[in-house]
Amino acid sequence: MADTTQSGSPTRRPRVFLSNNGLSLVLLAAFLVCWVGQAVSGFLHHNEEQRQHGQPEARFGEYLRSGDFLEATFENWESEFFQMGAFVILAAFLQQKGSGESKDLNGGKKEEDKDLEPQEGSPAPLHRGGLVLKLYSHSLSIALFSLFIVCFGLHAVTGAAARNEEALAHGETTITVLQYLVSSRFWFESFQNWQSEFLSVAALVLLSIWLREKGSPESKPVNAPHARTGK
Repeated sequence: MADTTQSGSPTRRPRVFLSNNGLSLVLLAAFLVCWVGQAVSGFLHHNEEQRQHGQPEARFGEYLRSGDFLEATFENWESEFFQMGAFVILAAFLQQKGSGESKDLNGGKKEEDKDLEPQEGSPAPLHRGGLVLKLYSHSLSIALFSLFIVCFGLHAVTGAAARNEEALAHGETTITVLQYLVSSRFWFESFQNWQSEFLSVAALVLLSIWLREKGSPESKPVNAPHARTGK
């Protein structure tokens, strides 16, 4: 009979997986809970407005396919990926004295700045070199900005759909996606989210100069001087 007490045993594997991936699993679970909360509360609010205007109420499935729900979703995702992509790139070039989110001001090289020498267990692009390595070296920002562009486009498409749903309900003319893309409404929706995202990142960068969170990799050590930069 197999020993089920070993670290690689079937009984331990789920616990090891949960332990090794706890941060991403909890964040994804929190995302799903909040997204469901957005869907339910948005559905109730949508039907409340429909009743106030003497319009027929929507079923939950209809609401989830509506421009109203999808536009609100992609509008927020767009700003998140834009903020993260911008921060990843800016943090590679710019510094902030005393911040745990900044590289060393004295010019010392951190792990992410060292020469790209392959070692045992290194990702395959390091062994291939050339263009593959060049792209892999910037794959994080490429992925984040690609997601931003996708969500930006979906925001325009679903926002136009939401705008046209309102227009049809009030007997007004509809517009194209391109017309919506150049409208003040689209850019108001975008800028109101972008400014809040950059404010939150700036707050993290600046507050990490003076404040600490024991055990968090986003914080400097509790006993670190305020002027110390980096982790």
